[in-house]
Amino acid sequence: MPNQKLIEHIRRGLRESQDPERALKMQAYMKSSMPYLGVPMPVVRKFTTTAARSFPFSGEASLLNTATVLWREAEFREERYVAMALTGLKATRANLIFLPLYCEMVSTGAWWDHVDEVAHRIKDLLQAHPSTMKPLILTWSEDEDFWFRRLSIISQLQAKAGTDVELLTQVIEPNMPDSEFFIRKAIGWALREYAKTDPEWVKEFVAVRETQLSPLSRREALKHLS
Repeated sequence: MPNQKLIEHIRRGLRESQDPERALKMQAYMKSSMPYLGVPMPVVRKFTTTAARSFPFSGEASLLNTATVLWREAEFREERYVAMALTGLKATRANLIFLPLYCEMVSTGAWWDHVDEVAHRIKDLLQAHPSTMKPLILTWSEDEDFWFRRLSIISQLQAKAGTDVELLTQVIEPNMPDSEFFIRKAIGWALREYAKTDPEWVKEFVAVRETQLSPLSRREALKHLS
């Protein structure tokens, strides 16, 4: 069962914190069909953490159901941000029961703010359950929906030395010819992030595939490398 008290508290609190002028700017910036209340993300995250402590969950299933309700019934984008923030609580990070919800968030959210946040959860699941997640991420890398392909490419951001470079290569290569901006940007982002850990590997990766990578991907990958 969902945590109804928390849901009601969240909805009420977000509406009490609304800023109509900021909301219009946020909606325009995100090109969102769903309206905003105008609550900044740091406030949303802090509010979510406080609410979870004040209205504790009976278990992980309750948290999952609560996040699902907030996501599906959202009238304002901040409610979806709360749903995502709930899945980022420490107890949930390596639990596969949340995976179907993450997939729903990507397919129905279908925008970079949602996909990029889900990527952090996928990284945690990959590290905890590599035998389950690696084949799935490889499948996503060739999905018809480019948001799943973006998710596969950025699924190891900030993994640092724990990055599976074979997997990183396998998800990037089939997407190098894609002209979609969000794919090209994701490739460069993933490589640029890993360059903080192993710059020589990234330099070699780009050099070998220089004519196959888009200028945007190359530029982003080598952005902080001499």
